[in-house]
Amino acid sequence: MISIDGSFGEGGGQILRTALGLSLFTGQPFRIEKIRAGRKNPGLLRQHLTAVKAATKIGQAEVTGATIGSTQLTFAPGRVAQGDYQFAVGTAGSATLVLQTVLPALLISDDENWQTRLTLEGGTHNPFAPPFDFLAKAFLPLLERMGARIEARLERYGFYPAGGGRFEIVVRPAKTLEPIELNERGKILNRRATALAAHLPRNIAERELGVVHRKLSWPQEWLKAESTTNSPGPGNVITLEIQSENLTEVFTGFGERGVAAEAVADQAVIAARRYLASDVAVGEHLADQLLLPIALARGGSFTTVPPSRHTTTNIEIIRKFLDVEIGAEQMTNRSWMIKVK
Repeated sequence: MISIDGSFGEGGGQILRTALGLSLFTGQPFRIEKIRAGRKNPGLLRQHLTAVKAATKIGQAEVTGATIGSTQLTFAPGRVAQGDYQFAVGTAGSATLVLQTVLPALLISDDENWQTRLTLEGGTHNPFAPPFDFLAKAFLPLLERMGARIEARLERYGFYPAGGGRFEIVVRPAKTLEPIELNERGKILNRRATALAAHLPRNIAERELGVVHRKLSWPQEWLKAESTTNSPGPGNVITLEIQSENLTEVFTGFGERGVAAEAVADQAVIAARRYLASDVAVGEHLADQLLLPIALARGGSFTTVPPSRHTTTNIEIIRKFLDVEIGAEQMTNRSWMIKVK
């Protein structure tokens, strides 16, 4: 049984999610202690517990310690089973992180007729987790290039603190994942900024787009303000898409009570500026997401900004489950190369 220290590195829930995903994929059991020891409220919160329950059901696993607040967990997977599944976080906790947990085990199968449908409820657009738009436009298309076939459909937005969002994912696996090389961004083909206000005045979105117009010099035809009532509660998100020859990157800023619309837009603008100035292919958050599928493909590489503690911690957890060599080499003060072989 693999032993994992949950306080290692960034000490957050990513350690548990990566361990669950790779345990399902490899069939190796693990025990983790000090879960989320690096967080203000350590132990399992509802979104982490939902991820554990999803992994347990899909992997027909035996688990101990799966309770709210638990800081220890033992997980012994069985056989991953295809089918239709529905999981609800029950709060505004991220439903996209539940998907992140179980997705690795669903990407590869010898059965070409294999299919899994996931309906997930909870937060779809909240800070500290990949929003649905990022998955649909940046991450999942790269998995399709590696051989998996994935359909994603957002049914309802879920913002903090109301939650209640809902989306559906259909996964048809590949027999093997093909390595992918993302060493160059290529020519930038398109840029787009979308500001969405849910149950809030439209002028909030328009003010955010004004910041993008001024600070990035993007013309009005690249900017779009949207309003929606398709969410249980109020919320606001601005999304910047940068489409290049080799991939699309997505950067977001989330509205918060007491935070000016201009400050929300600045979050996304700063991240986009950093990405554009670095001349790398992959941004900070996409680097986190790509590590697992590239490791499952047993090969690949990408250039990225200086890796976060999330990324370096993820590398160490992957090494516990997979016999792969993962190298991180600094190229310039703004760019790194991540290689798996």
